[in-house]
Amino acid sequence: MSWEDKIRKVEPYVAGEQPKEKNIIKLNTNECPYPPAPGVEEAVRRLAGDSSALRLYPDMDATPLVNALAAQYKVDSDQIFVGVGSDDVLALCFLTFFSAGSKEEPLLFPDITYSFYDVWANLYRIPFRQVPLREDFSINPEDYLPAVTGKKNCGIIFPNPNAPTGLELPQADVDKIIAGNPDSIVIVDEAYVDFGAQSALPLLEKYDNLLVVQTFSKSRAMAGARVGFAIGSKKLIGYLKDVKFSFNSYTMNLPSIRIGTASAEDVDWFKETTGRIVATRERFKEDLRALGFVFPDSRSNFVFAKHPDFSGADLQAALRARKIIVRRFSKPAICDYLRITIGTDQQMEKVVEALKEILGK
Repeated sequence: MSWEDKIRKVEPYVAGEQPKEKNIIKLNTNECPYPPAPGVEEAVRRLAGDSSALRLYPDMDATPLVNALAAQYKVDSDQIFVGVGSDDVLALCFLTFFSAGSKEEPLLFPDITYSFYDVWANLYRIPFRQVPLREDFSINPEDYLPAVTGKKNCGIIFPNPNAPTGLELPQADVDKIIAGNPDSIVIVDEAYVDFGAQSALPLLEKYDNLLVVQTFSKSRAMAGARVGFAIGSKKLIGYLKDVKFSFNSYTMNLPSIRIGTASAEDVDWFKETTGRIVATRERFKEDLRALGFVFPDSRSNFVFAKHPDFSGADLQAALRARKIIVRRFSKPAICDYLRITIGTDQQMEKVVEALKEILGK
């Protein structure tokens, strides 16, 4: 056996393209089209004159950021866990909460969802089962209830709104899933919740087996800073910290802590910016309908749309030829859909004009 035969080989997550060309309308990775909160720029200026920001180890608990989030979401600071983007938080959740799963009690998540879930499950050797969505791409809560299916699980995770569909699962259905799984941890991945969906955070008062994960990458315009967080019971957060501090005590750097804190403290900017994106999304949905596109009713910062007369691959290529990049997935059930990030009003107007030209409208 060679040394290469002893290496664990996994199929990694494939992120959206980061183009090198200029003058591209980039609508493929769900980034915010607007600058971060004004306080972030000020925090960056202060960092430039502070050599200790790089010379010293950061606060391993990211205390200023944790306290700012606790104040915004009205929870205790020891109910919050922060990490290097929500992907870091979620990966540690898989390692902490789901690694004891078995084939008889697998991890459950939708079959059409965030494509990092099966990557983490395979990486940590966690048995999992992908639960089919309904034909309209909605999650059926009954499919996650052991009392209904007769099958146990080691945990449940799903995005809400789901990705890449953008559909929201009503809070009553989220409640039903948690209530029906008292012996499992349920993680609600709320990367897109700030664009008009209802958060599961109020359910934390009822359930100590619920963990809600959010990110600064979308609604706070800080994808490059890599800041994510989870809110849950003190016991769950304690277990997460135990694993983190056994893995890497200093996962979040000091600059990200400082600018993340500045962002979390500016609630007015946060509400104004997400409101602008929601308004643009709704106008764009109207334009798509007028062009004959069909799509789920998105509550995220993207629209997941297809046209009955054109393949997704052809539309994606035609847009790319016009320097507009959108994302398409290869799964047969969704290969004709394009996930189009909501940009500025001007960007979305250019997308509509390009689609009219492509469709011959």
